[in-house]
Amino acid sequence: MKKILIIEDEKNITRFLELELKHEGYSVSTADNGRLGLEKALEEDWDCILLDLMLPQLNGIEVCRRIRTSKATPIIMITARDSVMDRVSGLDSGADDYISKPFAIEELLARIRAMLRRSSTISDGDEEIVTFRDLMLKVQARQVLKNGQNIDLTKREYELLYILMVNQNIVLSREVLLNKVWGYETEVETNVVDVYIRYLRNKIDSGATDSYIQTVRGTGYVMRT
Repeated sequence: MKKILIIEDEKNITRFLELELKHEGYSVSTADNGRLGLEKALEEDWDCILLDLMLPQLNGIEVCRRIRTSKATPIIMITARDSVMDRVSGLDSGADDYISKPFAIEELLARIRAMLRRSSTISDGDEEIVTFRDLMLKVQARQVLKNGQNIDLTKREYELLYILMVNQNIVLSREVLLNKVWGYETEVETNVVDVYIRYLRNKIDSGATDSYIQTVRGTGYVMRT
C-alpha cells in the first residue's frame, strides 16, 4: 500500500484529502504544521508528500528544502497562492509538482498517480534506475544507456538529463533547469540551458524519430511519455 503524508494546517482540507486518499487505497498520515510535518517526512519513508506552502512554525518552502537535503520523496506543493514566483520558488526548493487551491480532487489524484509512476524505480541491487522510452539512467553509477549501449555524457549533460527524466511530463523552465543544474549563485545566462539541451539531443536522439526532449516555446523543456 502506497503511503502519503499530508502537511496542511487547514483541518477541513486535511480531512477531505485524507478521506479521498484512503478511499483510493492509500495509507495516509497528516501533520498540521511545518515542524511536525518535517519530522514525519524525515522519520519515515513516504511514496508521496502533499505539502502546503503557507504553514505555521515552518513554511512549506523551508520544509521542502530540508527534506531535499536527505530524501528524494516526491513532493506536490499545494497552495492558494498561484503567482509565477510562487510556482518557481516551490519547484526550486525541490518540489516535483504544483497545484493551486481550489483544485478538483480528480486532478490531484491524477497528479499523484503520475508522480508515483515517475518515481517508481527498478531495483538492480542497490542501484536506482530511471527509465524513459529506451533510455536507462543508473543513478548511483551516473551511467546512461540507450538500448543497452552506453552514452558518454559530461557532468552537466548528465545532471540536466537526470532532472528532465525524473520530472517526466512536467514542463521545466530554463530558470528552473539553470538553478537545479548550475546552482542558485551562478552568473551563467539561461541560454546556456539551450546550448546543453542541443548537446544532449546530439547524443541521445541518434536514430530516434522524435526527439526525447521537447521544447515548449516561451517556457522551457519536457520529456513527455
